[in-house]
Amino acid sequence: MRNLLSEIFVLRQSGKHGKKDGGAGGGDHRQKRGFGALAVVALAAAFALGGCEAGEVKTAGAAELPTAKPALDLAALEAYDSAVFAGGCFWCTESDFQKLRGVVEVVSGYSGGAEGDATYEAVSSKETAHYEAVKVFYDASRVDYEQLVRYFLTHIDPTDDGGQFYDRGPQYRTAIFVANAEERAVAEDLVARLDATGVFDEPVVTEVRDLTGFYLAEDYHQDFCDVSKANYEAYRTATGRDEWLAEVWGDRVVDGFYHFESRVAALDPLVCAVTQEDSTERAFDNPYYDLKDDGIYVDAVSGEPLFSSLDKFDSGTGWPSFTRPIETGAVREFADLTLGMARVEVRSRLGDSHLGHVFEDGPDPTGLRYCINSASLRFVPVEEMEAEGYGNLLTLFE
Repeated sequence: MRNLLSEIFVLRQSGKHGKKDGGAGGGDHRQKRGFGALAVVALAAAFALGGCEAGEVKTAGAAELPTAKPALDLAALEAYDSAVFAGGCFWCTESDFQKLRGVVEVVSGYSGGAEGDATYEAVSSKETAHYEAVKVFYDASRVDYEQLVRYFLTHIDPTDDGGQFYDRGPQYRTAIFVANAEERAVAEDLVARLDATGVFDEPVVTEVRDLTGFYLAEDYHQDFCDVSKANYEAYRTATGRDEWLAEVWGDRVVDGFYHFESRVAALDPLVCAVTQEDSTERAFDNPYYDLKDDGIYVDAVSGEPLFSSLDKFDSGTGWPSFTRPIETGAVREFADLTLGMARVEVRSRLGDSHLGHVFEDGPDPTGLRYCINSASLRFVPVEEMEAEGYGNLLTLFE
């Protein structure tokens, strides 16, 4: 029998979903993060009175959980790489990862407990030690594990050891579940680096744990953000998650960490159009095509180093041109058959920003021409590299 949305709200609000005093961290998390009675009332109204989307099942006096989308083809998904994360409410974490380019599918479930299975009732009643988690299936040619971990860490409150935002209790703590030594090395390094950035006043407590199993959540939890859009959006707004993330991160980039939505929202329209929508700026009408100063060119969105002035040349095309990236692996290349042409697109590795294209008509020593939009770049002069955190690349200019 399906649980009613209002019943799930009661579980999340009551002792079954953690103490209101904030659990392990002490203090009311709703007060700590700016929540209060208004959020509680809004959540109750959203779940008890919210209208059903098309395709949902209605019952008298309450909104019942919607009918799930068609069954997942898990066998087909196993052809892709996967990663498991716990970021509080799995509705929210699933929704966040669905926005990331290269992610094929995200499924909600449970992980982290010793028990060989899990259900929503058992996890929410703390009958198991499982976390609410998601399994992210991704195309490794489009997005890599480091990108996933960075994205995850900037879409949660990694300093909260008692839950996430409105949802309190151990099942809502954050964790990165690693499947092998390589994933552990990446995850532990990024957690430590995020902690060292000073973005947060409190220490980062997100755990890196071995993946011992992942148990699929009930059908009515899958794709909840799409199947029950109105209820989900009301819930997410009331939790204050997005408001808190925007306030903490704004549009800043620190050691390659940034909150994607806040960062993109603050971009110049042309920068956004080029990097996020694959547009092309006008030739000869951009700031870097004829710039000859010494320095490096970094991703305008993520700040990652991409090209050096030492490899820049005048191609006569009206766009900045380089013979090679600043280091191997700094960019990714993809087939581009748009506009009736066969070209090779160039994108940044971490930010996944559209940069331009690469052609085989460049000068020595590579014979390549990386034709790049100025709008996708930010120039950092040699004399400012140390102050901006690029001191490790100064040896290029010695």
